[in-house]
Amino acid sequence: MSETRTIIVTGGSRGIGRAICLAFAGPGARIFFNYASDAAAAEETIARVAEAGGAAEGRRMDVTDPAGVEDFFKEVIEATGRLDALVNNAGIARDGLLVRMKESDWDAVLDTNLKGAFLCAKAAARTMIRRRSGRIINVSSVVGVSGNPGQANYVSAKAGLIGLTKALARELASRNITVNAVAPGYVETDMTAALGEKAREAMLAQIPLGRAAAPEEVAGAVAFLASEAAAYITGQVIHVNGGMYM
Repeated sequence: MSETRTIIVTGGSRGIGRAICLAFAGPGARIFFNYASDAAAAEETIARVAEAGGAAEGRRMDVTDPAGVEDFFKEVIEATGRLDALVNNAGIARDGLLVRMKESDWDAVLDTNLKGAFLCAKAAARTMIRRRSGRIINVSSVVGVSGNPGQANYVSAKAGLIGLTKALARELASRNITVNAVAPGYVETDMTAALGEKAREAMLAQIPLGRAAAPEEVAGAVAFLASEAAAYITGQVIHVNGGMYM
């Protein structure tokens, strides 16, 4: 009988994070995810994973808190004895033009979207290095490569994730750990639902395929990178954007 894999997904209660949890759902994986505040949404993720025949556990945890991250990873590894894949998906947006952007909004986005990934990757790498095996997948964004006005903080964090991906891919390859990024374009989530109709139409006009992605389409790329089929892929950015950036 094959061993059950242990997967950690940050920001797994809604949107892309929930879809990623569901992409791993099944008897071959135990899924652990964190969430910032929405306990009801976290319970929904757990229930939907169970419906798909899998097992998931959620914990309220701030990815910017080093002690909280350490405790979370310690509990997961003590419970399962292993860590096979980490998906750094947690992210927030605090948009605004540079000249009006509050320093606190800059710090909040960089801390959650980039420092959080650093802290989680650091905690994961210790176990993966000992086991000489593992997958780390960072969820970046199309704007991390294309840029976007009014999002200097978000763009900087997502571009930073790509740099982090490449650095860790080189650093951890000798221990058979692959590190890759997925860069979604416009995805139908709660975050993008807040856009006005004009902004939505402008976004769709930039996409050759003429539609937004479903969260499941992003999750499929993440699941692929965590699979044995992707064992020889590292340091790469997989763009899931309908042609929005080529």
